[in-house]
Amino acid sequence: MTRVRMIRPEPGGKVPKTAMVMAAGLGKRMRPLTATRPKPLVEVAGKTLLDHVFDRLKAAGVERAVVNVHYLADALQAHLLNRVSGIEIVISDERGRLMETGGALVQARALIGDEPFLYVNSDNLWVDGPTDAIKLLASRWDDATMDALLLMVPYARAHNHRGQGDFRLAPNGRIIGRRGRGRVAPFVWTGVQIMHPRLIADWPEGPFSTNLFWDRAIAAGRAYGQVHQGLWFDVGTPAAIGRTEAILADG
Repeated sequence: MTRVRMIRPEPGGKVPKTAMVMAAGLGKRMRPLTATRPKPLVEVAGKTLLDHVFDRLKAAGVERAVVNVHYLADALQAHLLNRVSGIEIVISDERGRLMETGGALVQARALIGDEPFLYVNSDNLWVDGPTDAIKLLASRWDDATMDALLLMVPYARAHNHRGQGDFRLAPNGRIIGRRGRGRVAPFVWTGVQIMHPRLIADWPEGPFSTNLFWDRAIAAGRAYGQVHQGLWFDVGTPAAIGRTEAILADG
């Protein structure tokens, strides 16, 4: 079994000022709850998934969030305007066409800027371990060797996750491959990562997945993973909400 070295934060790890928050999805697996509200506004433990994410961003010191919107975009924008404070919000409008994750990055490229940025899925729910997870990522980031640094959780600790895992890591944290057909990969991506905008290049027309950029970074040896030290939940279905709340209530 491959052992992955745990990286402890070092002084001087700079948290990206800007985050790209992915909030445009249709939330089909969360139906019927998403019939009248976008998935990021579904509540877990008394708070919307979107608010859970913004609490983590603000705690880590992120100053600015680019949020893409498509499904029930007006409701999302109203929530951001009325409920979120302490962080600048910039909207990347996908009302006309849902661009998927890679296309969303392309459309928001000018809004993101030229420095490494934080990428967060708005339907994530995680609890920090001994160290703030975003600050832990920032402490590990090495601009000279990395284009993408993904926060991952061991498959056995990926609560509610029903997939086969996502990635395999070398002992130094470099991503050495994705899951093979019929095989379970030992690590699941949490939906949180730091990326450098230089990775957003030579894209196809129309919607496409971030997998295109990941595959390039993996092939170049410039994609790494950091193991999350706390709790993480895949809150993709209505049934997962109750299971997540039960674990959180149990401490």
